[in-house]
Amino acid sequence: MNRTESFAGEALQVVRGARSGVAIAVAVHSTERGPAIGGCRIKPYPSWRDGADDALRLSAAMTVKCALAGLPYGGGKTVAALPPEGIGKARRPELIADIADAISALGGRYRTGPDIGSSSEDMAVIHRLAHGWAFCRPPDQGGSGTSSAATARGVLAALQAGVAPGSVAGLRVGVIGFGSVGRLICEALIERGAEVVVTDVDSGLRPVAERLGATWTTADLLREPLDVLVPAATGGLLTVESAAACGAGLIVGPANNQLADEKAETVLRDRGITWIPDVVASAGGIIHAVGREELGMDETAANAKIDAIADTVSAVLALARERGLPMSRAAREYAAR
Repeated sequence: MNRTESFAGEALQVVRGARSGVAIAVAVHSTERGPAIGGCRIKPYPSWRDGADDALRLSAAMTVKCALAGLPYGGGKTVAALPPEGIGKARRPELIADIADAISALGGRYRTGPDIGSSSEDMAVIHRLAHGWAFCRPPDQGGSGTSSAATARGVLAALQAGVAPGSVAGLRVGVIGFGSVGRLICEALIERGAEVVVTDVDSGLRPVAERLGATWTTADLLREPLDVLVPAATGGLLTVESAAACGAGLIVGPANNQLADEKAETVLRDRGITWIPDVVASAGGIIHAVGREELGMDETAANAKIDAIADTVSAVLALARERGLPMSRAAREYAAR
C-alpha cells in the first residue's frame, strides 16, 4: 500500500511504514492559504481505513481552524493507525522515522505537530529527518515546546466569550478529561472562582485533581446539571442521544471533532444549549507554535493572538444568532470571509 488518492481536499497519502509496518495516512486538505498543518496522531484503529478516514476529517477541520485563527496555512493531518494491540516500545523509533519519510514525500506541502500519541520529542526527530517540517520541538532544541498551555489559554478565551459579559466565578463547570490541557483549564477556572467537577478514565489522576481544588466524579458529566461543559478528552462525545440528555448551558473545549453526528448540534440548539465548535476553541496551540516558530512572533504577540480567539467566538456567535445558523455553519461561513 503506497498511493495518493483524491478526496474532497487535495491529497490523501497512505503508506505502509518500511521499518515499522504501520499504516500511515497523511491528508492534505488545503494549501490555498499556505502549507497544510496539522497534528500527528498515533493510536490504535480497527483498520488502516479507519485511520485514513480520521485523517480526512481532522484535516478538513484544520483548514477551518487556520482560517478562523487568521493563520497563513491550510489544513492537514497525520494518522499512524496502530494495530489494536499497539506496537512495542522498541519499535517506536522505527515508526517515527517512517512518519518522517511520509511527510518528506509531500515536499513541504504539509508540516506536523504533536497530537494524541505523539510528543515534542517526536517532533524533534521528525524535524531533523523531514527537512524541518515539524513544530513544537523542546525549547532547548529550538522549538516552542509543548502546546498544552497555549491550547488551554485559547479554550479559556473562548469560554469567557461564551459566558460574556459575566464572570466564571460561581459557575459550575464540568471538565471531561484531566490530561495536560484539561488540567491547566481546571487550574485556571478554580483560580477564577469556578466550581470545577472533573472526570477521567484514569482514576489515578484523582489525587492531583483534588489537590487543585476540583471535585472528582465518576458520573457522566454530559448528564449532570452544569453551567459549562468542557470536553477535553477524545472526540465523538456529542451524539444525538447525549445532546438530548446534556445538562449544560454552554459547551466549549479542546477535544477535536466533538460532534459524532451533525444532528446532535441541532438537538443542542433546539434545547437552548450553546456549543462553541472546537475549530475555534482549540486553536491556541497551533497559533502559538507557528507564531513562535515561523511567523516571528514573540511570546507577548503570540499570547495576544490566542486571546483574540474570544473576539472570533463573539463574532461567530453573533453571526449564528443574526442568521439563525448552527454554530458549525456560522464558523465555516465566518472562516470563508
